[in-house]
Amino acid sequence: MGFKGQTSYEHQNNPQPKGVLLVNLGTPDAPDTASLRKYLREFLSDPRVVEIPRILWLIILYGIILPLRPKHSAKLYQSIWTDKGSPLLAITQDQQQALQAHCDQHSQQHISVAIGMRYGNPSIASALDQLTAQNVRDITVLPLYPQYSGATTGSTFDAIAKALTQYRWVPSLKFINSYHTHPLYISAIANSIKTYIADTGMPDIFIFSYHGVPQRYLEQGDPYYCFCMQTTRLVTEHLELSQEQTKTTFQSRFGKATWLQPYTDVTLKALGQQGNCHVAVICPGFAADCLETLEEIMVENKQYFLENGGETFDYIPCLNNHSDHTKMMFALIDSQ
Repeated sequence: MGFKGQTSYEHQNNPQPKGVLLVNLGTPDAPDTASLRKYLREFLSDPRVVEIPRILWLIILYGIILPLRPKHSAKLYQSIWTDKGSPLLAITQDQQQALQAHCDQHSQQHISVAIGMRYGNPSIASALDQLTAQNVRDITVLPLYPQYSGATTGSTFDAIAKALTQYRWVPSLKFINSYHTHPLYISAIANSIKTYIADTGMPDIFIFSYHGVPQRYLEQGDPYYCFCMQTTRLVTEHLELSQEQTKTTFQSRFGKATWLQPYTDVTLKALGQQGNCHVAVICPGFAADCLETLEEIMVENKQYFLENGGETFDYIPCLNNHSDHTKMMFALIDSQ
């Protein structure tokens, strides 16, 4: 077995650069069936994502899902694809550039910022190669999932550990596994809501919609549900909103198993039927707008609300590359 490594070294006491690895979920390379099949195969083969017996799941994955789902998913991605490509990747690149500029201006030492996707490109392995090629031996990993879950943050750790099995000289690592209660994160979310209220007015209710996971993950010890509820509570308190003005829901369920509830789509249908005319949805669990926000929330769930009697549906964008977000990320890595 061969290992990656460098063969030239500096023997002077020069300051060593530090590195930051921003990690997000990932995206297909293109909005076509072949790219979606490749992406979904990698994503849905992760045992952290789908925790059912491997043999049974592989039969389902290769026999049903991969032959059928990529074509449908490709159409959804085509509806949000931009001139820059995948919105998730383009926004993550903007975040990397903004954080790099902020580090250059405010850090007392040189910091190199790289991005890696858990699934797809650029890969986590390529990002680690990029950093170590710059002689970075101290890396802070920031998975862009505010609320820890084994299916996201835990899987990121797995991927980094696997990539580093190829290294002869493993760098020093600091791993940020959540920031769901960080004051700057809470204030950044709250500020985006304040801006919305100033521009649009107060809706009947704010929906805090988080990506769902199967209910059994919570029952088996995953803290994700509790972390989501903490985030909503802290933002609500920051804004001095009443409990009646906010509701926490979960979106993006898949399959027949029970997932975290209440479900976003079911809730929006009910709110419309109950006479709520105006709702605003925010997705604090997503660091960048993506398919789940741009299509699932802004198109599909908006339609559910309007078809069931609702009148006004607004979506409050993710933090993306807002300056509040950049300052929060810098504070997280600077404290390590």
